[in-house]
Amino acid sequence: LHLGNGCSACAIKGGLSVNTTMGFTPLEGLLMGTRSGDIDPSVVEHLMLKEGLSAGEVDTLLNKQSGLLGLSGFTSDMRELLEEEAENGDRRARLAVDIFCVRVKRYIGAYFAEMGGADAVVFTGGIGENSPAVRRRVCEGLDALGLSLDRAKNESHCGGKTGEISKPS
Repeated sequence: LHLGNGCSACAIKGGLSVNTTMGFTPLEGLLMGTRSGDIDPSVVEHLMLKEGLSAGEVDTLLNKQSGLLGLSGFTSDMRELLEEEAENGDRRARLAVDIFCVRVKRYIGAYFAEMGGADAVVFTGGIGENSPAVRRRVCEGLDALGLSLDRAKNESHCGGKTGEISKPS
């Protein structure tokens, strides 16, 4: 899981990529700082007809004004969203973080099913490496897949510090 301002997930089996969230463009897949990630294709027509946007304007909207920025209404920076959520209980910040984490969790489940399990889930990128809160929220509820986060280990791994953050089991 490469989680940063740009995000992607890759299912790797035997050292080879068997699937990735990246499509024809980086817009497909995970929600990102300013990119929407997966959307219902009918959204494009809706925006063109109901909002009077051109194809180019829709493309700009989905690539540069959506994602965490569009959901929160004020930033594409996960650090700022987590701070605003914690300090002020901002509902749009919480919504942006929740949707981000649920989308990552959805791909973990899909790739787990596709590959028949996994030996590891690796978090990288600015958010993946530096946000214990996001890693915790992504892993919550994935115990059925054998993914059990050790909270103390998770909290102590930040800033490029590598290591296991799972329970010994």
